[in-house]
Amino acid sequence: MILFTFNIVNIETETKNGVQISDEERLKITIDNTKAILRILDIHDVKASFFVEISITEKLQNIIKAISSKGHEIAFYNKNSTLQEIDDAKKLTQEFLEKQIRGIRQKDFKLSQESLKMLEFNYVSNIDNADILFPFKRLKRDTEITEEDGLSIVPESISPYSQLPYNDFVFQVLPMKYYQNMVFETLKKDEFVLIYLNSWQFTDFGKYQFDIPFYRRLNLGRKMEDKLDALLTWINEKEMATSRMKDYIF
Repeated sequence: MILFTFNIVNIETETKNGVQISDEERLKITIDNTKAILRILDIHDVKASFFVEISITEKLQNIIKAISSKGHEIAFYNKNSTLQEIDDAKKLTQEFLEKQIRGIRQKDFKLSQESLKMLEFNYVSNIDNADILFPFKRLKRDTEITEEDGLSIVPESISPYSQLPYNDFVFQVLPMKYYQNMVFETLKKDEFVLIYLNSWQFTDFGKYQFDIPFYRRLNLGRKMEDKLDALLTWINEKEMATSRMKDYIF
């Protein structure tokens, strides 16, 4: 099974040459990028899970509704929110969607599993930092979903052969043929492959003068759309199964 997930987050990096990009503009970029992702998924009839950063959920109600109406899962991405902020966002989103939010993802700032269970989440999908040295940090990890105190713990996927993780950076820089082979070989050994990308990777960095590291500028914007389209085309041609996180876990 292939689990496609997308982190919906605003770009917070600095800009070049003193160019000013307001919070409203950054939010619009996030919305436009999310619409591009939805369009590609719709073309290939693939359902995914969208992890929306908690601090912007209230401002993204319309696009969250659009994501949900197309059959995708809405989950949360916790950047650095407090338990109260998460609880408030969860109640608000569940009210206007009339659906339960079951999953949460964390990276740098991680709340305890006990706290997440108290907020009535059903699963947690934590991720690590993805930089140029990331693939060399850990070469072994558990790739099976476990359950602790009624909370499903979903680990990041890693190729058992290349030892590369399936994070946003690896998808961005690897040639598509190599990436496809990695997915194919991994599914021979593991029951699922969890792939995650960030909404900011679909930004046109020629239009918006954000200052990002040189190694992160490769294959962004329209090229990222083309890569996602190519992967989904290949998956459908090979008749590989895809799923939302909550459907696969439960």
